[in-house]
Amino acid sequence: MKSKKLITGCILILASFIAACNGGEQPASQKEEGAQQEPVDVNVVILDRDKMQRIRIGKPTLVNLADKLQVPSQVEVDEHRLVRVGANVTGRIVEVYAMLGDNVGAGDPLARLASPELTQAQLAYLRASSRTKLAEKAAERAHHLLAADVIAVAEVERRESELQVARAELGAAMDQLRLLGVDSGALKELAKEGHIIPSVAIKSSKGGIVIERNVAIGQVVQPSDQLFQIADLSSVWVIGDVPEQIAGNVRVGQHVEIHVPALGDMSFDGLIIFVADTVNPLTRTVMVRTVVENPQRKLKPSMLATMHITDNPAKSLVVPEGAVVREGNQDYVFLAQGDNRFLRVPVELGPEVADMRPILKGLTIDQSIVVDGAFHLDNERKLAEMG
Repeated sequence: MKSKKLITGCILILASFIAACNGGEQPASQKEEGAQQEPVDVNVVILDRDKMQRIRIGKPTLVNLADKLQVPSQVEVDEHRLVRVGANVTGRIVEVYAMLGDNVGAGDPLARLASPELTQAQLAYLRASSRTKLAEKAAERAHHLLAADVIAVAEVERRESELQVARAELGAAMDQLRLLGVDSGALKELAKEGHIIPSVAIKSSKGGIVIERNVAIGQVVQPSDQLFQIADLSSVWVIGDVPEQIAGNVRVGQHVEIHVPALGDMSFDGLIIFVADTVNPLTRTVMVRTVVENPQRKLKPSMLATMHITDNPAKSLVVPEGAVVREGNQDYVFLAQGDNRFLRVPVELGPEVADMRPILKGLTIDQSIVVDGAFHLDNERKLAEMG
């Protein structure tokens, strides 16, 4: 009986010794289940050495950045180079020489007009011319008679006064004919021959292109009627409407670029020459005007255009467009942390200007970032996240 108790005690002592040697360790399977996985940062990318050639590392740069305001606009005729031609007297059109689109010079006849008023004015001129000639002869004869002591001085003075009045009436009649469109050559011919001119030419006062014609043969016209519009299109206006919120940034003398969709990639340079002092109450915009040289006549009135107004340059910290990736309406750049390790960080950026993005928040000038190849780096990050 004592021997059985002794054996049992030895077994218990041996079991305790083995348990103490094992240190109370749990089975390996239980340890793996209880262990916690270390969290993975999805914004960190570690590149292989051979893939580093696909990116370029640099720093944000401080540059003079000038923004460009895009303003809807339209090509219009330069009103300083536009002339509206009408009749100087009521009458009937008997000839039309100029057609729409014709290139005419200053003084070229556009049409011919016959008018009773023109006939009456010529008759008045002939009468005044005749009276002047008679008054000149009478005054000359009076001087001879005065020298012969036949008439008194008062008679000579009376005839001199009549001559002055006759000359004034002749000058007024001549001016009236000039206002009606009769040129100096026709006046001389009228005074010499005495033949009434049946019609008078309607002439262009400036050279240019006939852009409007509102007349036909047989039409009765009045001085208030606009018969032709002649425009010099070697220089045109481009009119833009700037929203009132940004109109304060637009000033006379600013440089502009004009892009016309109808002309493809062509652009035209100009300067703002006028900024309106009032706001259009319907569109809430301010009208701006620029003059653009148009020697090849490619810009045509009423063409739609976009005016790019260059704002005054200001110092801005920028990154290249190739340094930016976007996800979920948020812009990111990659900070270089050394040992081929990169960290994606959120930033606030301004609108693109000349392939550069102004930094509003999130970066400083001394931080090293991926300036080119951020797209490839972001793809590597997404592949690692999926794995």
